[in-house]
Amino acid sequence: MAAHNELGKKGEAIACYFLQKKGYELLETNWTVGKAEVDIIVQKRGIIIFVEVKTRQNNVFGYPEESVTAKKEALMMEAAVFYTRDIEHEGEIRFDIIAITIEPDMEIRHFRDAFFPTWE
Repeated sequence: MAAHNELGKKGEAIACYFLQKKGYELLETNWTVGKAEVDIIVQKRGIIIFVEVKTRQNNVFGYPEESVTAKKEALMMEAAVFYTRDIEHEGEIRFDIIAITIEPDMEIRHFRDAFFPTWE
């Protein structure tokens, strides 16, 4: 496995632990439909949260959250439509980003309601 894939998997594991410690119920990891993939799907207080995890070794090339593109947001929205339909969830959903920087000291930033996709 390539080093960047290993770093991504490490970040996802850290994010799962972080969310569970904050009282989120883990529903899915690496959930895919078509070309859309969601790193983590959790639930808290009846809200389904779709989480994109971005991990970087350091911030030399910018902060991890800056790499979430409009295309990624659209793919997450597509996945959310399928997922909520599959589980027959008609309640609230949200899209979060967890940004993890490993060095010099590990930092985890949780951006709630990080983006609001356009429903067309």
